Amino acid sequence: MLRVHGHRFGPADRVTLVRALLACVVAGMVAGSVVRPADVRLLVALSSVALVLDLVDGHVARRTGTVSEFGARFDLETDAFLILVLSLYVAPRFGWWVLAIGLMRYLFVAAGRVWPWLRGTTTPRPWCKVVAATQGIVLTVAAAGVLPASTTRLLLAGALALLLESFGREALELRTGAAPRRTPLRPLLLGLLAFAVVWAALVFPDRPDRLSATGLLRVPVEGVLVVAVAVLLPAGWRRTVAVSAGLLLGVLVVVKALNLAFFTVFDRPVDPLNDWYYLGPGLGVLRDTNGTAAAVGAVVVVTGLVLLVLTLLPALVLRVTEAAARRRRVTARLVTALAAVWLLAAVAGTELVPGEPVASHSASAIVSSQVDRLRDDLRDRRTFDREVAVDRWAGAPADRVLTGLRGKDVLLLFVESYGRVAVEGSSFSPGVDRVLDAGTAQLRADGWSARSAFLTSPTFGAGSWLAHATLQSGLWVDSQQRYDQLLTRDRTTLTSAFREAGWRTVVDDPANTIDWPQGRRFYGFDQLYDARNVGYAGPRFGYATMPDQYTLDAFHRLELAPHPRRPVMAEIDLISSHHSWTPLPHLVPWSDVGDGSVFDPMPALGQSAASAFRDPARVRELYGRSIEYSLSAVLGFLRTYPDPDLVVVMVGDHQPHSYVSGASPGHDVPISVIAHDPAVTRRIEGWGWRDGLNPDPAAPVWRMDLFRDRFLAAFGSQEGSTP
Repeated sequence: MLRVHGHRFGPADRVTLVRALLACVVAGMVAGSVVRPADVRLLVALSSVALVLDLVDGHVARRTGTVSEFGARFDLETDAFLILVLSLYVAPRFGWWVLAIGLMRYLFVAAGRVWPWLRGTTTPRPWCKVVAATQGIVLTVAAAGVLPASTTRLLLAGALALLLESFGREALELRTGAAPRRTPLRPLLLGLLAFAVVWAALVFPDRPDRLSATGLLRVPVEGVLVVAVAVLLPAGWRRTVAVSAGLLLGVLVVVKALNLAFFTVFDRPVDPLNDWYYLGPGLGVLRDTNGTAAAVGAVVVVTGLVLLVLTLLPALVLRVTEAAARRRRVTARLVTALAAVWLLAAVAGTELVPGEPVASHSASAIVSSQVDRLRDDLRDRRTFDREVAVDRWAGAPADRVLTGLRGKDVLLLFVESYGRVAVEGSSFSPGVDRVLDAGTAQLRADGWSARSAFLTSPTFGAGSWLAHATLQSGLWVDSQQRYDQLLTRDRTTLTSAFREAGWRTVVDDPANTIDWPQGRRFYGFDQLYDARNVGYAGPRFGYATMPDQYTLDAFHRLELAPHPRRPVMAEIDLISSHHSWTPLPHLVPWSDVGDGSVFDPMPALGQSAASAFRDPARVRELYGRSIEYSLSAVLGFLRTYPDPDLVVVMVGDHQPHSYVSGASPGHDVPISVIAHDPAVTRRIEGWGWRDGLNPDPAAPVWRMDLFRDRFLAAFGSQEGSTP
């Protein structure tokens, strides 16, 4: 039987011995990492096993009745050694101050050589075990490198603070000879957790570019005020104020979460009055890309989280204020200190995160901004009414409008999510540029010419219909409110101008699966095609009901091939490049397109959206490939069905979501005018657009709402251009 200094090794000691051996192996790996990088996965695995066994040895000792002073000391020194080894491994990456975590135990022992009173025995406290376990867990997480560096540093700093508090209490007890008054561990932990959650809810940012662990170190003035007011009030009023403040904080957290989502997708904050409209389309996209079960599951989860937040935060604020009221003197000092820190930081303009000052009033600012947004929406309704009423093309003589395009078929092609990042400054733009440059050369060889530039879209990431309405109406339609308002008015659109001038007007929107009466009533389309009436018998490709190649081929069959006929003006929406950009079809010989069944095997060959979105680089690659496909389909269409009397306006509707385009990429989208007749491009020489399909960075940039008037002016008669 193994004995150490007369002590008989029990079952718990054997478990601790295994932990000690694992710590020695980890120590060897850390020492060897000076020469050769350690296997991080193995190091983390061994450390994790040692930490788990730390929960086992004490339990075994209690169950077997073998608790001993030796076992406790053996356990303590094993913990200390493993923490020292891990801190040595982590410190070079996160700062040598981390070594203080590993050296704390040994510095305390060394101090006992100088001050003998530190060598005494203290009252056992479960909290010490919690603090020790926290050090090992945090250091192991830091070694694994699974969290952002800023978050890891914050965790390490918090672990060091807990360690200083624990050793400080021990030193105080040894110095005074009396144990500090013990506070039950469970209420203390729950109180600290409630305080931390409320604090985080107040200072958590509502923009993805401001997400940072150090941002949680800001001081929220709203929290200081709520605690101060609650402590001063009688118990009944205090509970009312706490629950009301907690409910308001819950609503604020929901708004912050919505703002994070809207900044990610739309590059703007949520509009509480109008953005409810996006709920339906958003669920539709989720259903089409991930299935009905995923959409239903998302609704259930989000609803549950909202209810949890609105229930939990009032309870947590109440717990914080009740705890503060029980310790009024301590709370008064804490509130005074926090108020002083807030005031000094506000005067100095101190920032830990760019744009996020330490003296935080972000919760109040968000509430204020939402109130201002509601007020602005109401004011904008009146402003937009006046803008709609001013229409310089209303009543223009039909024989003076679009005379420069008489006898031409004109196609307005919207390419979904075709933004400036597709052609400039991104990992996927070289591939798109190659398609455009090769297409320019081929078109030129076939007798076509093209001019290109950029338009600034009113929307970002989604909301294609806002861009369509802006381009068609000559008005800046940057909100659902403006869109709904516009469609109830009478306004000259590009489509209605062509219709009045004698063209047959058509829209082909394969994403649409329901009737759309506004297409006739507002836009002036004679014929509306959608997913239901173009004869498609092939598979879906995620959100896209059909490939762009089929959309273009069916349009040619239904509208351009029949003769005799009137000239056609059509808006065609190409949606293969719509989120989530997978699965993606590939081009087939145009003679094989048929009813679309040729595409049947293709969806199974592509990556699923759920799989692709685990890898941001893969998502960007798929986006670029989808744009290449859509552009190649257009170029193939022009080559397959050559028409000297065809004019194409090809334009993006908006930039892709920010997880593809990056932070703050702007709202610019490429636009090209393609024509076989040189007289058409001569009409727009004054625009200064660049030759070819690929606009260079110096190409002109117009707001999208300017296009209607400039287009009608360029292709009207001299009199008709200035009605």
